[in-house]
Amino acid sequence: MPSKTKPRLSRGVLDMKFMQRTKVKVEKEADDEQSRALYSNEINEKMLNSTSNFLVESSYSICAGLIDGRLSFRGMNPELELLMEQELAEKQAHTKPEQPKEVSDQDMAKAYYANKAPTVSSSMAKKFSSKKDFKRKQKGDTNGSPHPKKKQQFKKPRSDED
Repeated sequence: MPSKTKPRLSRGVLDMKFMQRTKVKVEKEADDEQSRALYSNEINEKMLNSTSNFLVESSYSICAGLIDGRLSFRGMNPELELLMEQELAEKQAHTKPEQPKEVSDQDMAKAYYANKAPTVSSSMAKKFSSKKDFKRKQKGDTNGSPHPKKKQQFKKPRSDED
């Protein structure tokens, strides 16, 4: 009588680099099989074959930040709108007041541009500049010419016989 178990690949083969996708697939199948075995008495065939539009969460912590279920807009339920306004006022009262600024925005902008902070374009230009440009800038050659002064060529010494 043949066994119903499917032949499985060895662990050594699955650990090979080119078998990584197969390894993931085999592990997923094994996990699914184990979960089916654990919950076989609770899950029926209809549950396995149907697709559900609902997601079941084991924790209710994701619901902690949600708003209350009852809402009213444009005077449909004035009592509820009054309650919503009161809750909003309580929340705003509990928030921290805005701290006064020690340095105004204009002073900060002046200080920033006085130091001639690098802009995005200058930092990108620096990234693509060559070593020659960097050395030229270090020497202080900022006349804008693409080529610095030409090197002087070797001059032969004069002979005394002339």
